[in-house]
Amino acid sequence: MFEFEISGIHVFVTGAQNGKVPCVIYNSDQNDGLKVYEEIQKITDIPFTFAVLSGFNWNDDLSPWPMKSFTKWSADFAGNADDYLNVITEQILPEISRKLSFKPAYYAITGYSLAGLFAVYSLYKTDVFKRAAVASGSLWYENFITYAKTQKMAAKPDAVYFSLGDRESRTKNEIMRRVEDNTAELCEFYKSLGIQSVFELNPGGHFQDCEKRMAKGIAWILK
Repeated sequence: MFEFEISGIHVFVTGAQNGKVPCVIYNSDQNDGLKVYEEIQKITDIPFTFAVLSGFNWNDDLSPWPMKSFTKWSADFAGNADDYLNVITEQILPEISRKLSFKPAYYAITGYSLAGLFAVYSLYKTDVFKRAAVASGSLWYENFITYAKTQKMAAKPDAVYFSLGDRESRTKNEIMRRVEDNTAELCEFYKSLGIQSVFELNPGGHFQDCEKRMAKGIAWILK
């Protein structure tokens, strides 16, 4: 277990730290990394390294392009995902590998909500990540499904997991109401590309059993 900071991003690493095992990157702003890791341990005994990233600006650094807020409780989205992803790939991952003294078997990118959207977007911008787990991903984001279906991925990933709460699309908000249809559509599109993909519905809304849902997705891509 170790931690460090680069470019204002705090990185906490736990799990397996010897042998050539996968390294799972989890973007979080909830200080829930250890809870997610504990939940994963209940589901699978596959060894892996778990790196929790925090300290970034949630709306700005995880959004692929600018978008105006559509709710009273959310700020606008600046669209700084490319810059943040560059920090991850060019600074954070090399430092993790250096501290581990081995190159992981592969890197996976994971996240909940907007971090789930970022995980999918990253597959189009870099070939570093071989697998992705998206729990309650913000796939309602403006023009994202069109982007994902028309742009070429940097490299075809081995597997992508999607999940959503079965009540998340039951909202009066016209934008967020699209999330279930968009998630299902993208999952089917990835299957058509030959990517191992699954879309699971969980009971409840967006904020229910977050750690368990994320852990379930990570366990799936590890297998």
